[in-house]
Amino acid sequence: MATVIIKRLAKSPFVLITVLVTLAAFSFTPRFPFKSFSNSRQQQVQRLFTAEELALYNGTDDTLPILLGILGSVFDVTKGKSHYGVGGGYHHFSGRDASRAFVSGNFTGDGLTDSLRDLSSTEVKSIVEWREFYFRSYTFVGRLVGRYYDSEGNPTKSLKGVEAKAARGTQLLEKQKKEEAKQPGCNSRWSQGEGGEVWCDDGFPRLVQRPLEIALTGKMSKRCACFKEDQLSETGLEVYEGCDYLSKTCRV
Repeated sequence: MATVIIKRLAKSPFVLITVLVTLAAFSFTPRFPFKSFSNSRQQQVQRLFTAEELALYNGTDDTLPILLGILGSVFDVTKGKSHYGVGGGYHHFSGRDASRAFVSGNFTGDGLTDSLRDLSSTEVKSIVEWREFYFRSYTFVGRLVGRYYDSEGNPTKSLKGVEAKAARGTQLLEKQKKEEAKQPGCNSRWSQGEGGEVWCDDGFPRLVQRPLEIALTGKMSKRCACFKEDQLSETGLEVYEGCDYLSKTCRV
């Protein structure tokens, strides 16, 4: 019976071609070279790099993609070769995790590091936001074993600490905005010829400290806010130098 069926199939060229194509498809297994990366999210997560491996993908070899790391997440930025390739303005980020440089602006020597030691909450928050930018704009290809991911690809205490600090920074910024919204800020303008000035449409300009700024940036700063006349006796209000006590406009 089987012999009869095979003989009938052999007489039909269309059926025979279909069978041969199917068999060829099962027997062919594509092989991807080391430089290629699968689009499978599961396989991408399992791709782990050492610092030495990541350094190979710094844009100096045209046969390899260009990769960079930020907070231990590795991204393929080859489509931005004009920026990340040799001679590009962001080439210093390629082939390494230079998370700190995203906010420090130090693109040489020890500045190209993944250590965020002594950075403020707002600076750490900014780096986390940069990581989210790369997730949105480029292809995530794996994780860098080291400060932020262990040899199994699991987040370390350092990464959890960074993300907690960034979240704290977000909370503090929101709290600061709410507090400052209670006291309207000054209008301001500046020109090269005339310098700067601040003014209030309703009230009088005063410098006032921003208490949450120490937690956010590690520094104390002040802002200009408008106060009613019956508020001017409150503590902590500073008149601009050279400005009259009840002036609504002050040069700065």
